Amino acid sequence: MTTKPPLSGFRVLDLSRVLAGPWATQVLADLGAEVIKIERPQTGDDTRHWGPPYLRDKEGRETDTAAYYLAMNRGKASVTVDLRSTAGQSIIRGLAKKSDVLIENFKVDGLKKYGLDYAMLAPLNPKLVYCSITGFGQTGPYRHRPGYDLLIQGMGGLMSVTGDKNGAPQKTGIPVADVGAGLYAVIAIQAALLERARSGRGQYIDLSLLDVQTAMLANQAASYLAGDVIPGRLGTEHPSITPYQVFETADGHIILAVGNDRQFARFAELAGVPELAQNPLFSTNELRVRNRRPLCTAVAEFMRQDSSAGWLKRLEAAAIPSGPINNIAEVFDNPQVKQRGMRLTLSHPQVGTVDLVGNPVNFSRTPTRAETAPPALGADTEKVLVELLGYDQDTVRTLRRDGVI
Repeated sequence: MTTKPPLSGFRVLDLSRVLAGPWATQVLADLGAEVIKIERPQTGDDTRHWGPPYLRDKEGRETDTAAYYLAMNRGKASVTVDLRSTAGQSIIRGLAKKSDVLIENFKVDGLKKYGLDYAMLAPLNPKLVYCSITGFGQTGPYRHRPGYDLLIQGMGGLMSVTGDKNGAPQKTGIPVADVGAGLYAVIAIQAALLERARSGRGQYIDLSLLDVQTAMLANQAASYLAGDVIPGRLGTEHPSITPYQVFETADGHIILAVGNDRQFARFAELAGVPELAQNPLFSTNELRVRNRRPLCTAVAEFMRQDSSAGWLKRLEAAAIPSGPINNIAEVFDNPQVKQRGMRLTLSHPQVGTVDLVGNPVNFSRTPTRAETAPPALGADTEKVLVELLGYDQDTVRTLRRDGVI
């Protein structure tokens, strides 16, 4: 008998939209949780319309589903509910009573006016784990400000250490503040569920994008907190290791990632300048970091003497960390990525099949689950209301007529 995914039996009520919250709930769905995604009638999650590009059907025609939406909504049931209506609020309360987790990313106090905040729902379900994801958290002078990934990357210090040294501040190529917040939310929710197994009680989780981005500064934050050094932008260079960056070759660019003195000695031998490793300016990593500019200037000259393919073959043979700079198409054509199953193909009722990025977690005994494509808007409304909440067909028709669902 196939072992169930680790979060099988848990139900998640997802009142979030756009990215951070939906990313968290998609991970929870992959881990086996039942996720009920609540969306606005008619319009749904904002990201359904964040295109182009849009999903294409078998004839190559654009559908009304943006690719952005597909990235973080597989494995969920879509239920449309107008939270502004009394009947809609009653639906959410009913679902909250039957759920283990609720995730929302409304502005601070945004759900309070509907009677759907933690203070109102906890008495109905004392075991509910309620996670609020906001830009700046539930406390502090910025708590009422809206939070967007780009703003958080700037305010949280990431843009100050991203990009070329003499260039303008740069954001990362993916929304890391949102994705990071989603992953921290999953960690926090699973921890709260584990604690609930001991105490029998749910709790409230206050998660802030700015807090997450600050935490993700990692070694760069430590450089400031421990050494009173304010890190700056170094392009692809590493602040504490060198040579560890992108170098130009005779026909392109590759990454050279020398991580210790032994690797540097092998690289110097490979480049035909073994004396470089004995040079008193470069013999240890500390010295190489302190004398970064003359070292990297010399290395850049060596690297331009061979092609990217030539260097990569030689560096791999010498066990010196290196790699190409792939575009997204090359990533999914990579034999390692293929073997690891990171391209996922799921059945889709509108277009036949849809390709998505797989979940990177590989359990030995309890596999992740990715069986259903991101749902059409409201595809599961009637099923959830009838089967889970016990509504009859007349009530469902009335709610639909009144625009509640």
